Amino acid sequence: MSFSPGPSGPLGGTSIQEQRDRWERKRSRTARELVQTEQRYCQQLELVTTYFVGILKAKGTLKQDITESIFSSIKAIHSVNQSLLVHLENGYFGRGFDQMYPHLQLYNTYVDNIYNANRVLGIQLKKNKPFRRFKKLQEARPEFNNHKLEDLLQLPIQRIHQYKHFLQDLTANTSPDNPEFPQLSRAVDAVNEVFQRIQNNTRCHENHLQLCRVQKLLKGKKTKVLAEGRWYLREGWLTVVPPKGADATPRMFFLFSDMLLQAKLQLTNKDKFEGQHAYPLQGCSVEKVFGHTRSQGGLLSLTFPKAKLLLMSCNQEDLNDWFQSLSSAIRKLQGRQTLVNQRDGELWRKPLHSAVVCHNTPSSSRKRNMGSSETSEHVQEPPVELEGSAAKRMKPTNTPKHSSVEASSSSCVIL
Repeated sequence: MSFSPGPSGPLGGTSIQEQRDRWERKRSRTARELVQTEQRYCQQLELVTTYFVGILKAKGTLKQDITESIFSSIKAIHSVNQSLLVHLENGYFGRGFDQMYPHLQLYNTYVDNIYNANRVLGIQLKKNKPFRRFKKLQEARPEFNNHKLEDLLQLPIQRIHQYKHFLQDLTANTSPDNPEFPQLSRAVDAVNEVFQRIQNNTRCHENHLQLCRVQKLLKGKKTKVLAEGRWYLREGWLTVVPPKGADATPRMFFLFSDMLLQAKLQLTNKDKFEGQHAYPLQGCSVEKVFGHTRSQGGLLSLTFPKAKLLLMSCNQEDLNDWFQSLSSAIRKLQGRQTLVNQRDGELWRKPLHSAVVCHNTPSSSRKRNMGSSETSEHVQEPPVELEGSAAKRMKPTNTPKHSSVEASSSSCVIL
């Protein structure tokens, strides 16, 4: 925040004073709203800690581990926010958030557990009749004002969003000369970290739901969609143009961060798909054959290490979206591979004394090498297994075994 220069003389002084008055009014309005919402927030947290956490612990309606899974650190959060409220009501905003800063880890714990809490709560409401009746009776209390437990459990997440905006407004309308300015600035950074954690967790959860949805659409156990580090990007119908003049066939494609999955509708169940090919994006390139102009649709050419695919769409916008999505996914995957190669290069450039240590312990070195090779084979096991079923229909070759394993990770997998 800076003071903008005004005209010289009394008029300039008046202009600066007016600007300061506007900042003070904005700050007072934000501070008043922050205190009011904090009072309401603490009251609602108290409903949960008193009528749910406390009574459930006394009655033993739920096991302790289940209670902790649902309510996590909400009781400790309530205690911390009660202390914060005392400072806010006395006008010590910087001091209040400065003392709250070390306790934001409680919010991190709560944020990381919220999706598990919703899942466990849903299971208990479905299977635990006494708890279902207890929850209904508590929510009928007038203090709850028709709020459901599910809504109240989301309050700490929502409050972080509110803190982010309140603190930004307070800091923007506080003079750098004010002793509270550095305290508020630190609070902005700390709350932003928790807010970013919420955003990341939300993205991961939504991605997991998408992967589960696609997995359920695919019949059979050969096509494994759920994999660590895999991100769902998009899906849609594209027409596969065969290389030898056969009829073009529409197929459903699912694009992920590391592969392109081709599937066809099942004949017996039109709501399910059957996986046909899994094309790894590592080493893939994509280009437009037609579709550079505003014509109707076009062709995309995808070149994989051991396969080539020609896809057609009659919708120009859809074709462009596919091209952008594929190009972006390939580029990001290649960027990650470059980082991995750089790390591997750094590992090879170790000091000489480390090599001597390895020579002095040959047996332990062999054990470590055996363990690492087993681990790598385990990671590559799904594609090798799927390719193995297809390899039975192929002529045997004299290629060494380790070469086939390495090639399987970059070739098309027939499902």
